[in-house]
Amino acid sequence: MRGPLMQIESIAISELRQDPANARRHPQRNIDAIMNSLARFGQQKPIVVDANNVVRAGNGTLVAAKALGWTEVRVVRTALASVEATAFGIADNRTSELAEWDNEVLAQLLREAELGDVGFNSTEIRDLTGQAAPAPPEPRWSEQFQVVVDCDDEAAQKALYERLTAEGFDCRVLQS
Repeated sequence: MRGPLMQIESIAISELRQDPANARRHPQRNIDAIMNSLARFGQQKPIVVDANNVVRAGNGTLVAAKALGWTEVRVVRTALASVEATAFGIADNRTSELAEWDNEVLAQLLREAELGDVGFNSTEIRDLTGQAAPAPPEPRWSEQFQVVVDCDDEAAQKALYERLTAEGFDCRVLQS
């Protein structure tokens, strides 16, 4: 059975509300991992909201996007309401919990230094691979810092990106 296509829209974060029935908690390590993913890859999947802009799936993504200073996120709207919307939120979290890693394949992937930070700490990588975590590329400074700059338009963003990369800064373009 094929349902209607999802309509993705951008919405101001200030218009969204976290699900008061969300039983899933997001400790700081989880929020940090989501923030790192959003900063590195951008928002690759939409947050699910109901007709009242309550987040039914993606509450952690909302918290991380706010922490990054984003003003908008992409969402899809569900027609589910009340108990069905709550049930969906629980099922969405639970079904991901029930998945398992293929530790052999994961260990091989984590041995690749090019992969970078994907949410596993050095102890977890050592336990999975039997070796120390691959050394990350040498940072420009002893610590790394991030700066988010809002530009008026794409041309200004492009000019700033080109200037900063020419000066040797490691830059990523984020679209909000």
